[in-house]
Amino acid sequence: MPEVAARHTDPGADQVPRGAVLLEVRDVHKSFDAVRALQGVDLTIHKGQVTALLGDNGAGKSTLVRCLTGVHPPDSGEILFAGAPLRLNSPDDARRRGIETVYQELGLIEDLQVWQNLFLNRELTYGIPPVKVLDKKRMISRSQQILQELDVNVPNVRTTVRRMSGGQRQSIAIARAANWGTTLVIMDEPTAALGVRETAAVEALIGRLRESGVTVLLVSHDMAQVMRVADSAWVLRRGRAAAHRRIDATSGDELVGLITGAIAGDIDA
Repeated sequence: MPEVAARHTDPGADQVPRGAVLLEVRDVHKSFDAVRALQGVDLTIHKGQVTALLGDNGAGKSTLVRCLTGVHPPDSGEILFAGAPLRLNSPDDARRRGIETVYQELGLIEDLQVWQNLFLNRELTYGIPPVKVLDKKRMISRSQQILQELDVNVPNVRTTVRRMSGGQRQSIAIARAANWGTTLVIMDEPTAALGVRETAAVEALIGRLRESGVTVLLVSHDMAQVMRVADSAWVLRRGRAAAHRRIDATSGDELVGLITGAIAGDIDA
């Protein structure tokens, strides 16, 4: 009997209509010894939208992402996911809720083939326990389907990642997250090391995720990119949410001013 590596979904998240609040952070604090990384963060992320998370180095972006993905538990405050408290003890807990993260390091194994990376730790098998065999044929077929659905330009899923360009590697990492991240995909500087053409391909992929109803949280220092792909932006400063802006009602210059503190922050409607 074949065993399917299920795409974990959160029943509550499935009931959240597009455009409604999917994730809410309420007064979240996190300290590391004497360093107060988060000092009462409040923000919301809406389903089916691309939300940018902005801030200078040390603003608390990485710490907040780690709290949202089960790496660090908040010291206090509350995180609501589809209206229910979200308590994560590990990144595996987040993945079981359909929350996936694409880090700058990507997390790909260079000497494995594309299909092996897409199904890493989620391998499909067949047989009756305790005797199980990897279903290589089905994983290759499904990998081709995943990349085709997202329009990812990878010539052959049997190619090792080491032979891929930077843009192709990034697209593979995003495709893996999109396939398993059924409710929220968090991207940390997804195009920081890419050229213009590869950046455009990744941004197009982010757009297709939004079109398919996937919620994206984008951490980026690239204001031009934020203006191109995001629906709204939250600005963190000194461990707090300093401002929120709808992208169609702001500019890159204003966002930079909010990040640096040159412009007084506020939370729009």
